[in-house]
Amino acid sequence: MNALTDTFRARWAAQRAHTAYLALADGAIFHGVAFGARKDTLGEAVFNTGMTGYQEILTDPSYAGQFVVLTTPEVGNTGCNPEDEESRALFLSGLIVREVNPPSNYRATESLENYLARHGRPGLAGVDTRAITLHLRDHGAQKAFLHVEDTPLPESEAVARARAWVGLDGQDYAARVSTPSPYTWNAEGRFRVTVYDFGVKRNILRCLAAQGCQVSVVPAQTPAAEVLAERPDGVFLSNGPADPSALPYAQENIRALLTVGIPLMGICLGHQLLGLTCGARCMRLPFGHHGCNHPVRNLLDGSVAITSQNHNYALSDLPETLELTHVNLNDGTVEGIRHRTLPAYSVQFHPEAAPGPHEAQALFRPFLFLMEHA
Repeated sequence: MNALTDTFRARWAAQRAHTAYLALADGAIFHGVAFGARKDTLGEAVFNTGMTGYQEILTDPSYAGQFVVLTTPEVGNTGCNPEDEESRALFLSGLIVREVNPPSNYRATESLENYLARHGRPGLAGVDTRAITLHLRDHGAQKAFLHVEDTPLPESEAVARARAWVGLDGQDYAARVSTPSPYTWNAEGRFRVTVYDFGVKRNILRCLAAQGCQVSVVPAQTPAAEVLAERPDGVFLSNGPADPSALPYAQENIRALLTVGIPLMGICLGHQLLGLTCGARCMRLPFGHHGCNHPVRNLLDGSVAITSQNHNYALSDLPETLELTHVNLNDGTVEGIRHRTLPAYSVQFHPEAAPGPHEAQALFRPFLFLMEHA
C-alpha cells in the first residue's frame, strides 16, 4: 500500500475504538464507525440504490433533512472535487456507508471524509447498509438520530429523540435550501427562462443552457408578478426537498403563471407543485424513490427509460385538466403529466440525471417547442 493508504488505514483502525450508531424511531439500532463531522444529528433515513455519483448525491438539495444510506458497498475511491458539486452546499443530515476508502482518482482534490467534515456533515461507516435498506423497505422511511459524538449516549435516548423529531411532513425545506438572491446562470441563448429555485441542481441549469436558453434563477418565494415583469419566454419549476403541500406560496405563484399562459416545465418537486396547483392530490410513498435505475414508461410513445429519481412523495387522483404521460414500472406511480389546454408539463424523475443515465434528456425539448409557439 502507498503512504496515503497506510496513513488512512491506521487512522481508521484507531477510530474503530469509538462506536457510533444510527437509531431509528421504531427502535432499530445499527452500529458503525463515525467519520466526517462529529456532530449528532436528526433526520429521515432513506436508501439510494445508485452505484456511483456519491458527491452529486451529497450535494443534491432534495436530500435536505435526510440520512442517505448508500447500498453500493464501497465509496470514497473517486474522492471529491468542486466540478462535481450539484449545489453550493451539503443540505443532507448525514451519510451512511458500508466501506469508505481513500481517494485514488486524478480528479480528486480531497477525500470523502474531509469533504464531509469541511461541510459539517456526519457520516457512519462499517454498517451493513443492505440490512438497513431491507429494514426501510419493509417498514418505510424512518425518523432517525445519528450518534457520532465522543460523549456516550444511551440508545434509548437516541430512539426517543428520533421519535420526538418533527420530521419532514408539513415542513418547508425548499425555503431553507433556495438561493437567497436572484442570479444569472447563463446570459446567452434564444429563449429567456426563469428558474424557480426550490433546491435546483446545477445540471438542470446546464441542460437548459445547452438547449439554447438564457437562464436566470430566483428564490423559491419570489412573487409571480416579479418573474413576469422580466418578460421571460418560459418558467421552470425545479426539484427540491420535503413536502410539496408545505409550499402554498409556490402554488399561488404557479396559479398566476398558468393564468397568463406562460410555458411551464417542472421536475420532481416542481412536478408535484404543478399537479397540486391543478387539483391533483399528493401522497407519501412508503420509502420513496432514490437511485438512478428506475424504469419509467412514456405513455405518449410507448418507450421506456431508465431514470434517476429522488423523492418521497407522488401525485395521485389527477383531475380531468391533466393528462398522465409517464408511469413508474416498479409501482405504477405518476411520473409525468401535461395540462390538456395550457402550455405546462412536468416529470417526477430527473432527465438531467447527475448521477444517472442521460437517455431522458430529450424531455427538455418540448419546453423549447412550447416557448417557440407561445
